[in-house]
Amino acid sequence: MFPLIAVLGPTAVGKTALSLHLAETFNGEVVSADSRQVYRGLDTGTAKATPEERRCVPHHLLDLVDPDQPLTLAEYQRLAYATIEDILRRGRLPLLVGGSGLYVRAVLEGWTIPGVEPNAALRAALEREAEERGEAALHHWLAALDPQAAARIDPRNVRRVVRALEVCLTAGRPISALQARRPPPYRILRLGLTMPRELLYRRLDQRVERMMAQGLVEEVQGLVARGYSLTLPAMSGLGYRQIGLYLQGEITLEEAVALIKRETRRFVRQQYTWFRLDDAAIRWLDASLPDCGERMEEEVRAFLSG
Repeated sequence: MFPLIAVLGPTAVGKTALSLHLAETFNGEVVSADSRQVYRGLDTGTAKATPEERRCVPHHLLDLVDPDQPLTLAEYQRLAYATIEDILRRGRLPLLVGGSGLYVRAVLEGWTIPGVEPNAALRAALEREAEERGEAALHHWLAALDPQAAARIDPRNVRRVVRALEVCLTAGRPISALQARRPPPYRILRLGLTMPRELLYRRLDQRVERMMAQGLVEEVQGLVARGYSLTLPAMSGLGYRQIGLYLQGEITLEEAVALIKRETRRFVRQQYTWFRLDDAAIRWLDASLPDCGERMEEEVRAFLSG
């Protein structure tokens, strides 16, 4: 049972800085668990580790595909396991770091992901259904076919609702029945980072302002100039969708920034449904405290010593 450290928590809580500290202290390497950082060219809006940070500590599973290329959860999981095994073989410590609950849990819990190939025609029909009848109607259909999956999926997350329906209708079985769990062969320490909500919200707002100053608008303009449509799933992420509305003349830049901040706060609330504060398997630490780094070190040292 080889060790695996997972650093979890919501956006802007400080996962990057603290995971870099742990990696430098314990001869570790970072395995990203962020569903947007897999795309090349989406750098500023996804808060990717900087080139300098990557020179200090190796980072894996960044920049895997172009924005118009798909990457399934099953593909990510396979790459994550292969990367973790490679890090362990070289005698280093793998740190799975991210706030994408689906990615994190698929790796830590060993989800068996349904091997149902995407059906473009069915998917398009379901997406039209959502547009014509509304997100709730599509979610109600899923609830009728697979109540367990519907209970786990936010009705506003149309992509996940569509995928669950796609699997149900193609395989003829509920997606929840196909999603067994086979725990991976690791000894896992889950470190959760949190902080008082109002402080986190202030950090979120500051992060958005920083992204704007670092050229988020120019990044989206560059992606569009290279032929990447604003309707691509990759471009639907926080920051990119709102700046896209601005570039299309539908809202002002000021309105776009306010919308990014509001939607990011909503996303954080959603992240806390994936990483629950009452989850006994997660060792929660307050990232706003000055000794948080030291406390994380203590947790890891105790874990590695057995």
